[in-house]
Order: sequence, then C-alpha cells, then structure tokens
Amino acid sequence: MAKPRVADLDHGIRGEGIVKTYDSSLRHLKDIGILHANSILKSRIDLGCVLEIGPGPGYVGLDWLEKTKETTLKGLDISEEMVALATKNAKDNDLASRAEYLVGDASNIPFKDGYFDAVFTTDSLHEWASPEVIFDEICRVLRPGGKYFISDLRRDMNPIMRWFIIYCQPKGPKEFREGFIRSINSAYTLSEVGPIMAKTQLKEWKAEQTSSQIIISGRNSFHGSK
Repeated sequence: MAKPRVADLDHGIRGEGIVKTYDSSLRHLKDIGILHANSILKSRIDLGCVLEIGPGPGYVGLDWLEKTKETTLKGLDISEEMVALATKNAKDNDLASRAEYLVGDASNIPFKDGYFDAVFTTDSLHEWASPEVIFDEICRVLRPGGKYFISDLRRDMNPIMRWFIIYCQPKGPKEFREGFIRSINSAYTLSEVGPIMAKTQLKEWKAEQTSSQIIISGRNSFHGSK
C-alpha cells in the first residue's frame, strides 16, 4: 500500500549545480535507452505541431522530433535555466529550426485555442499544484480530435525501480537526490488519477501503469466554448 502523497511545489528545477546534475542524469538515461519517445509514438502522436509541457533539458521531445517527419515542437517550462538548456540541446542536435522553448506556466498556456495537434508531458504531473486546471488548459489548446499523452512516476512503483531512480544516477549535490525522493513521494497512484480526470474537460482518456509509471492518454473530444 502506498504512503500518503506529499505534494511538491511546481517551482521547476533551478540553480546552476542542480540543473547541470539533472541534465547529466537525463543524458545518462537517454544514452542507456531508458529516456526516449517510443511510448509517445506508440500512442500515435507522430505529426503536426506538438506542445511538450515541462521538457527539462529537452531530450524526450528532441528524440520525438528525430523519429518523426515534418513535425514541430513547442516546449513550455517554468524554469528559465531549463529553457536555455533545451534550446542549446536543440541547436546541438540540428533541430533548432523545428523546436522552440518558452518560459511559462502550464496553468496558463500562452497559445490560442486549438493551436496544437497533440500535447505530451513526461515526469511533470506530480509537480502540478492544480492538475485539473492544467488538464483543462491542455484541452483548450488541443484541436478537436487532438491527442494527449501524460506519463509520470507512480508513488507505489516497484521497489527495485525506486532504488534505481534514487541511487543509480550521476553523483551531484545532496539536493539532487533529495529532489528525486520528493518527486516519487509526490507522484500519484493509478487509483488517484481517475477522480482528477473526472473533474476535467478531457473525457476520452485511459489510464494505465507500468512498473514505475502512470500513463494517461486519449483524444480531445471537447467542442464547446473553452
């Protein structure tokens, strides 16, 4: 049985030392084949203009761009340092012409209604202070029929996976490892997702879990005034 959830503030990842260590950790996960966009592609998000919420250093979204054709990506992150890093990584991977990163809060996405063909986010749901608000914003900026994919840690994950996530990362400041522990402790369980989604305008959704993650996906069927 999972321990009670301990909410974490959605202040993003800031500070030069933490940002560098976080980038090193995610780069390590990318290099060993754990951090990739395959699950997003399996949900058939593979065309058009797509929004990524909380891209961090940008590795998942950039992998998605490399594996798709004639697609563009907008990344929205609350951390200025992460936006700068993702912008650099896009340039280093020759994807700057297809990727743009902006500083902003997902509870007030700075794009017009129906702007995007799809929205995805990985490992950021647990940081949202008001997830219902952000899910409604996702609904608003998605075109009718547009797809969404949200994956995040699960608080009741397999203990071996928990140990790996916390301890098998590049060494860094004490605050870095503490951040991973906070992320897990503030993550949701599958049974907690349904009541949240029931309060949103996203109706055609499904939720499932893996050994370490929860995945929410579906289509935007909302056609009314947003």
